Amino acid sequence: MLTHENDSSSLAEIRVEGDNSILLVDDDKPFVTRLARAFEQRGFDVRTAESVSDGTGAIRAAPPAYAVVDMRLGTGNGLDVIEALRQARPDARVVVLTGYGNIATAVNAVKLGAIDYLAKPADADEVIAALMRDPNIKAEPPENPMSADRIRWEHIQRVYEMCDRNVSETARRLSMHRRTLQRILAKRAPR
Repeated sequence: MLTHENDSSSLAEIRVEGDNSILLVDDDKPFVTRLARAFEQRGFDVRTAESVSDGTGAIRAAPPAYAVVDMRLGTGNGLDVIEALRQARPDARVVVLTGYGNIATAVNAVKLGAIDYLAKPADADEVIAALMRDPNIKAEPPENPMSADRIRWEHIQRVYEMCDRNVSETARRLSMHRRTLQRILAKRAPR
C-alpha cells in the first residue's frame, strides 16, 4: 500500500507500507547504487544483485514483493531472473530496465509477469511510478513513431527472441551472416 506524506503527489514523497522488499538486479554498479539509495529513502527494504545467479539466489533466499531487473546482465539475461521470481512469488511486481529496448523482449518480459518495461537511463521516479502504477491504468503511448531503422532492428530482435536467442538460427532465418547479426545485436537500438 502506498501513502503520500503531507497529501503531496510528488513521487519523492511516496512511502510504501506492508511488504516493502525490493530486489534491484543490474550489473551497472553506480546506477544500482543510486537506485537503491532512492528506494531506501522511500521506505523500501532494498537488496541488490549484479548477475543472474546473484539475482536468482536472492530470490531463493527471500522472494521480494518488488523487483527492478536489467535485461542484459553480463553473460546472462534478466528474463531468467523474472521467471525465477514469478515461480517463487507470483504476486511480485517487476519492472524491466534496458539500454537495448525492443518490442520482442518487452513482450517476453510481460508474458513472464513484468508490469512495465523502461529504457535506460530511467530515473528513480520513473521506476517507482511504473512499479506503483494502478494495474488498471495503461501507460501513455510514445509520442514519436519509430524510424525505418528502428523497425528493422525490432524485426531482428523479434526473430532473435522467437529463436530462443540463438544467433545461428536467427541468422539463418533472416538470411544474414552470423557475424553481421552479432554486430547488430551488440549495438543499442536506433532511434
